[in-house]
Amino acid sequence: MTADSGSAAGKPKPQAPISPNDVLRFLLELFALFSLGYWGYLAWPFPLPGVFFMIGAPLFAAVIWGLFRSPKAVFPQDVVGRTLVEVFVMGAAVAAWFMLGFPIVGIVFGVVAAVSGFLSGRKETGREQAAREDTAHGKQERPPT
Repeated sequence: MTADSGSAAGKPKPQAPISPNDVLRFLLELFALFSLGYWGYLAWPFPLPGVFFMIGAPLFAAVIWGLFRSPKAVFPQDVVGRTLVEVFVMGAAVAAWFMLGFPIVGIVFGVVAAVSGFLSGRKETGREQAAREDTAHGKQERPPT
């Protein structure tokens, strides 16, 4: 085991168990990407602009998600930034279904994504708050040098 694969004591960092909401959120993300690709395929004339939108819309959403929203984001954001990225990506998928003439799919997807996002946001905020409290208490308990 290398030093960077675990904590300072050489033990691996404990990972949170995968909850059913985590699985649902992953499926929602995949469905959002599918929705944007499907929108690009049906909403634009084929082959030229259709292919670009069919590949480009989900690719753009995936890059934005990976840069700003994923757990290992290149540019980590606070809770507001993560929420905005998630609302824009999921909202684009909802808008795609409305534009394609399937408002029921858009409404159901939007409600499920909003509830799942709210639950996940509460969990993330609680985890961040606990980590801040742990570091604050850890700094207070150290004897002054």
